[in-house]
Amino acid sequence: MKVDAFDFDLPAEFIAQRPAVPRDSARLLEIGDGLHDRVIADLPGLLRPGDVLVVNDTRVIPARLAGRRGQARVEVTLHQHDGGDRWRAFARPARKLRPGDRIDFADGFSAEVAAKGKGGEVTLDLHANGCDLRTALDRHGHVPLPPYIKRPDLSDARDRADYQTAFAERDGAVAAPTAGLHFTDDLLAAIAARGVTRVHLTLHVGAGTFLPVTAADTDDHPMHAEWGEVTADAARAINAARDAGGRVVAVGSTSLRLLETAADTGGRLRPFAGDTDLFITPGYEFRVADLMLTNFHLPRSTLFMLVSAFAGTGTMKAAYRHAMKNGYRFYSYGDGCLIHRRDGAP
Repeated sequence: MKVDAFDFDLPAEFIAQRPAVPRDSARLLEIGDGLHDRVIADLPGLLRPGDVLVVNDTRVIPARLAGRRGQARVEVTLHQHDGGDRWRAFARPARKLRPGDRIDFADGFSAEVAAKGKGGEVTLDLHANGCDLRTALDRHGHVPLPPYIKRPDLSDARDRADYQTAFAERDGAVAAPTAGLHFTDDLLAAIAARGVTRVHLTLHVGAGTFLPVTAADTDDHPMHAEWGEVTADAARAINAARDAGGRVVAVGSTSLRLLETAADTGGRLRPFAGDTDLFITPGYEFRVADLMLTNFHLPRSTLFMLVSAFAGTGTMKAAYRHAMKNGYRFYSYGDGCLIHRRDGAP
């Protein structure tokens, strides 16, 4: 499938630089039988008793680091843990880095380049003398904001709170599951009062989610793997809700991809723990999710391809045109969509 089919023009003024305050005051475009302009706080009334809300409880770590190789400045974004203190990372600039090079981030905190991959990827052995790696990252790392969110520095104090979801529990993500950023305690209480259950999954979002699709055809795009887990209790609860006639509402593309990874051909969820590199494009037959809550995504991105598979490319392009015409805010800190699945959508 040609990547050009997922292109559209988005002027920079639509890209949100800060989230809505409060979070559930963000706008919500319901995409199903037509387009309906709402706000996130309306979500409980759009769900039904017996539905199950599936959220991602990953927690973003301060994985973006500024350092120096000699006198040269190097920025590093950790994206996949390889065990111990070894991480795969994207470095900028990466062209002159070689195995054995040392990158200094702060006194007593450095990395050695263990290997060099493609597309700016390197493998790093991190050294945090006198403290554990998590403490060093908390002290010297920055929130790994996507490149379209502009800051004078790599991030600021507000981002430390703004770029975590209400569900964040398990350290490991280097990008936020941004659909979860819309939830507040009051909203979650209203959803529970509606008779909707909530189930937590974990998928540690990697920095690969920010990488552009450079291939001309989707068949030639390699997806970066991300680690996820569906526990036996989570699988049991979601299966039970479906058996009782409830709908599965996936909060974010990360939850949806993990659900699809863990489902068998009949749509039954099984416990799962491991990597997933599932790449969903139009023509994919969904097995679990009935609705998804997600943000507005970049043109030509794997995420826009996923929502196009869920509701139809034409439907999603029309929805995005409507959103721009009506002043919706796009991307990670922007507004949301509640999308009803449309099977067989072109």
